[in-house]
Amino acid sequence: MKVLVIGASGLVGSHCLKYFKEKDVEVIGTYRNFKTEGTYFFDPLEENCFDFLEEINFKPEVIVHCGALTNVDYCEEHQADSENQTLTSTKVIADYCKKNNTRLVYISTDYVFDGLNGPYSETERTNPINVYGKHKLEAEWVAEKIESCIIARITNVYGEEERSKNFVAHLLSVIHSGMEKNFNLPFDQFATPIYAGDIARMIYLLVMDDKKGVYHLASTDYYNRYQLAKKVKSYFKNASHLLLEPISTQSLQQKAKRPLNGGLLNIKFTREYPQFEYTNVDAFILKNIKNGI
Repeated sequence: MKVLVIGASGLVGSHCLKYFKEKDVEVIGTYRNFKTEGTYFFDPLEENCFDFLEEINFKPEVIVHCGALTNVDYCEEHQADSENQTLTSTKVIADYCKKNNTRLVYISTDYVFDGLNGPYSETERTNPINVYGKHKLEAEWVAEKIESCIIARITNVYGEEERSKNFVAHLLSVIHSGMEKNFNLPFDQFATPIYAGDIARMIYLLVMDDKKGVYHLASTDYYNRYQLAKKVKSYFKNASHLLLEPISTQSLQQKAKRPLNGGLLNIKFTREYPQFEYTNVDAFILKNIKNGI
């Protein structure tokens, strides 16, 4: 099987690329803004963007589309850019898949829900409350027209990442730096954090078993942002320089509305893969401590 991971320099994409390689799958990855080792430049908004595949003689049977513009507040203020990078790009990729009989895995988000009654199952009604969520949902509608498509919704992803951009990894880097830093964190935004390595393993199973449809990928944790940061800090005795302040979402005055009671229920995946062992935040921190990271 040949697999193309779009957005392989990001958190989810890099873990997918790494895990598929470990499973001896013939896989390549792409980058757009940040190049990592072994990735190819790819911009779906450029004309003839897929020509590079012919140049390297690689015809994917599966595309895992991890590329995303995830700055929610930026999307709110730059709606045209958000539409191009999320919706238009997915249309280009979906069109390639249709023409080449290629399966598509589209990575989506719990922001397609309004956050009133989460965490959410796959059967619950979507109702995005910001531009980012709206465009992700519209991209889902494009992707689902491909008969063999998998839509994998995720949220609050953490894990090893070259730039340590994700929230948990950033907290760990601040702790290890010893530099004082203050975080004002909402106590009323709840979600289900998931380890990027688990996402890669889950997607691999779904792809290899020819699954299709919507899957919610989540772990066993459910935290608000402040609780999650406190959990990370609790493992380090000398972390007094990491200052955590619980505040309301309203007081943050963010440009885009946030789903407050968000998160995802992975009942469907667990029913189909009951022996799957999930990583939680505690296990990830302990692994980092053991490895001296």
